[in-house]
Amino acid sequence: MKTTHASHQAAVLAIIVTSYLMLVVDISIVLTGLPNIQAELGFSHAALSWVQNAYTLTFGGFLLLGARAGDILERRRMFIVGLALFTAASMAIGLAPSPTWLLLGRAIQGIGAAILAPSTLALISIHFAEGHARTRALALYAAAAGVGASLGLVLGGLVAELISWRVGFFINLPIGIALIVGAKRYLVETPLKSGRLDLAGAVSSTLGMGALVFGIVRSAESGWADTTTGLSVVSGLVLLVFFVAHESRALQPILPLHLFTNRERNAAYAARMLFLGGMVGFWFFTTQFLQGVLLYKPLHAGLAFLPTTIPHFIAAMSVPRLTRRFGNARLLAFGLSFCIAGLVWMAGLSELSSYVTGIALPMVLIGIGQGFALGPLTVSAVQGVASEDAGAVSGIVNVAHQVGGSLGLSILVVVFAAGGAADLGAAASLAHHIASTFTASALMLAIALALVLFFIVRPRARYLPA
Repeated sequence: MKTTHASHQAAVLAIIVTSYLMLVVDISIVLTGLPNIQAELGFSHAALSWVQNAYTLTFGGFLLLGARAGDILERRRMFIVGLALFTAASMAIGLAPSPTWLLLGRAIQGIGAAILAPSTLALISIHFAEGHARTRALALYAAAAGVGASLGLVLGGLVAELISWRVGFFINLPIGIALIVGAKRYLVETPLKSGRLDLAGAVSSTLGMGALVFGIVRSAESGWADTTTGLSVVSGLVLLVFFVAHESRALQPILPLHLFTNRERNAAYAARMLFLGGMVGFWFFTTQFLQGVLLYKPLHAGLAFLPTTIPHFIAAMSVPRLTRRFGNARLLAFGLSFCIAGLVWMAGLSELSSYVTGIALPMVLIGIGQGFALGPLTVSAVQGVASEDAGAVSGIVNVAHQVGGSLGLSILVVVFAAGGAADLGAAASLAHHIASTFTASALMLAIALALVLFFIVRPRARYLPA
């Protein structure tokens, strides 16, 4: 239902899209600044992954609870709370004097994002009537996701090179304050609803996944025989088992288990986690190759990703037309195949590789593959879901997205540490380690492709006319 006067709709849309853009940008803005962060604060290679994981784990872990809180405690209120928490954490990160301070700030920033993100989509439905107005608003919202990743890389590289990586987080302060003021003035409040917040589910799932990822990352430096590594992995698994058991008997669970009874959707969830796990390694380690091996400045490293981001955008825009021709499932398989080919190509990187043939050309394949895969992967994940479960399954998709990236990156950090070549020089050794992570990323995507072929493509092919 349309509840906002037409003269205010431009302001409402600007507030919603800008807030979502800020969340997406902060996932990628640190990537081109990672070498500078590592040098200034003294992160190890393994611990450096937590700059990303601390954010994505709390983002994904509290996302379902954030969505539920918005339903119960009013959307505009939770939108402002999420913005305030995200903005304050950004300020703290910019002032961070130590790795611990920075990681704590990133974790709190992720909680703010988990509160804010679900409200952005809901507020579009509240303020824009179904039809052309809502379609246009959703198109701009989706465009923010595509543009945000590229903008974060370039912006992060720019400030890291010319000023300091810290400025990338300080930027959020004036933007966040302006958005809070605008939200209070233009956004319509939703009525309170009765319900319960599943705090036990949210905390156990987040702590469980966090402990599991911590144990895997720690094994890269301390080995699997390390007591802390073993305790972290075991406690993480125990907490996740408790989470599933708790959700099975919770009156208002944040993760309805009946949504996991469909094989196609389950395959789509698993494929999404594997896809994000592999692709986050591409972004994370390519940045280090560009700056550590090719000696690119941070700004140039950000611009070096354009061979991925531009084809990604073009491919994503062509998905509706190609889906009508090839079908959603086949286009998803095509996309994963392109990404695998690009990652296998980059697995051959060495100290002597050139940017054009070793990175830019495979980046084109990866960009096309990402553009083809993400939309169809989402469609498969919500296939056949009842309208009353639409919000919950949307939350599951987002959780798979964030947690898949965290878990995948932690595994790739272990692969990076194990890909030793002691007889090589520093740059050659770094290139060798990074190339091994691309092999592992390609393997993750190959498993995702197998799931898609067996559980999504093949079942649908049975119903196609001969």
